[in-house]
Amino acid sequence: MTARVRKTLDVLRARHDVEWRDPAAIAGQWREAGDVDGRLLRHVVRGKWWETLAELGVTLLVSREYEHLLIAMRAGQRGPVVTYMRLPHPSGLVADVPRGVVHVASTRNPNQIYDFRPAIGLASGSNGCIQGLPERPLVPVRARFFPGALYLHDLALVGGTLHANAVGQNAVVRLDDTGAYERVWWPRSIETGAGPVFTRNHLQLNSIAAGADLERSFFSASTDRMSARRPGHRNFPVDRRGVVFSGATREPVVSGLTRPHSARLWADRLWVDNSGYGEVGVVDQGSFSGVARLPGWTRGLCFRQRVAFVGTSRVLPRFRQYAPGLDLTASVCGVHVLSIESGKVVGSLMWPYGNQTFALECVPTGFTSGFPFRAGAKRTTRLEKELFYAFVLGDAHP
Repeated sequence: MTARVRKTLDVLRARHDVEWRDPAAIAGQWREAGDVDGRLLRHVVRGKWWETLAELGVTLLVSREYEHLLIAMRAGQRGPVVTYMRLPHPSGLVADVPRGVVHVASTRNPNQIYDFRPAIGLASGSNGCIQGLPERPLVPVRARFFPGALYLHDLALVGGTLHANAVGQNAVVRLDDTGAYERVWWPRSIETGAGPVFTRNHLQLNSIAAGADLERSFFSASTDRMSARRPGHRNFPVDRRGVVFSGATREPVVSGLTRPHSARLWADRLWVDNSGYGEVGVVDQGSFSGVARLPGWTRGLCFRQRVAFVGTSRVLPRFRQYAPGLDLTASVCGVHVLSIESGKVVGSLMWPYGNQTFALECVPTGFTSGFPFRAGAKRTTRLEKELFYAFVLGDAHP
């Protein structure tokens, strides 16, 4: 071995020895996952934001897809707590609290579904003792890979089973624990003499209002019919072409929406974000009735007791034609708490350097305190390494 080869080997050995030591990179399966720009986590609060989280006793989970961020917020005993984790382009998320798991869609190619569970302690030494943790951070315990052509968006538990919108195939799929998937629902409008069209995105079928089964569920889309102009085209007709489909009839129950998202069933009512006009409202007897209009592209919707949490986003420049009813200069990236009865904003949290929210999920703080990494604090790799080195998972939530 020559001196030159030996020197090269030493350099490579030293480089490889220090690589992949950051728990954030390992857990996120992404080398840069630990290099979050702190400006993305800075926030501004108006109204009774933290007070509402405290009164409800909840941790709010948020996915911010284009910034590759998962964020959790809660009102801690010593003040507000914001935690985070980075994943590639997180979109849909849903919590299965009885089974003790949170599912998150990571929509790059290939698509992934991450499963998170709350850690309750650390295994210590050889005596098998468990050291309790003061908090219950969510840690990833599994990732399943799916074809990128599915283009997974929203996630929902239909009849207790995980389903997703396969936007790239104009269908809803049931996701199997083994990593397989099955198309289980699609609108009647994609059926042709040659069979249903699953080859490309024609409708932007993007959210699930989960019922007890597929027939009692509802699904939002940007249009109810296929054409040569598809949702990704700049000349795709957007304004008031959106619909919500009935799971039972596979036909629209309401039309005249603009890029609707985040359809949800709550208190026997069908809710939806009318994104292109910054609205959130309810569907009743074939008509959409706006409950509130917010400063931005509405997407992300969840409920707790008598309040709704609604996400808003800035509109990316290349998608400005999708928002004919918005003042783009006044749009904000944030989450707003609404009174269901009055539609008034109780409180808001906004990220001045944020762009887009996708999904919101509200869970009891006793179930989880959030994600492993704390915003506003210097990365403490010792604590993070201890967590990921010896975490002990909790059982299903009581």
